[in-house]
Amino acid sequence: MTTLDPGGAVLVGAAAFLAGAINAVAGGGSLLSFPALLLVHFHPLVANVTNTIGLLPGYAGGSIAYRRELAGQERRAKVLSVCSVAGAVAGALLLVHTSGHVFAAVVPWLLLISCALLLAQPLVSKALHDPRAAGGATHPVLVLGQFATAVYGAFFGAGLSVLTLAILGLFLHDDIQRLNALKGVLSFVVNVVAAVCFLFLAPVAWSAVALMLPASFTGGVVGVALARRISASWLRAMIVAFGVAVAIRLLV
Repeated sequence: MTTLDPGGAVLVGAAAFLAGAINAVAGGGSLLSFPALLLVHFHPLVANVTNTIGLLPGYAGGSIAYRRELAGQERRAKVLSVCSVAGAVAGALLLVHTSGHVFAAVVPWLLLISCALLLAQPLVSKALHDPRAAGGATHPVLVLGQFATAVYGAFFGAGLSVLTLAILGLFLHDDIQRLNALKGVLSFVVNVVAAVCFLFLAPVAWSAVALMLPASFTGGVVGVALARRISASWLRAMIVAFGVAVAIRLLV
């Protein structure tokens, strides 16, 4: 198992803080923290599992910051959490039964897909303001879509928040901040279930987790204030450039 040197520890801690902040506001934070773990030479499978566990408090911190926007969404959260749990179990089991060699081979492509999802985020945000986007939490396509999103999120977390927000926006007619808050809760549920599965079934880099837990929680709590001081387009471009660079390096 890789041992973190001081420079690697700073990189992983800083990436976890920023990932927690970014995930709390919009999503895409794993495109910083996951590549950071790869850069300090963790195996892709270990990095993915460690990233899921390490960022877990960040989603909790983001939900705390968004508790006002969550008011009145209890039924939505309960219904969609059920399919999120089922999907997360399926995704976690799929990951632990995938060989490390196969997972390492598909990681660059998963990173590129995640970057594409992040680039599409402005279109998602625009769609969320479309009055034609309406529906309910029990819509069968929404339930199925959230299940599939949870499978993806447990298998490979990067891009989970963006994909979840896109699914919610297609079927729930509501303010974007309220949907963003609901997205954070569902992402938290997916990651909790996946983390529990990984604790028993997958290798974890505990040295990195110990740094990421407090860093991601702090980032999640202050994320709204922090991220709103930075241009959304600039932040998105920076994350995508980083993710694409890591994907190309892995392919080469």
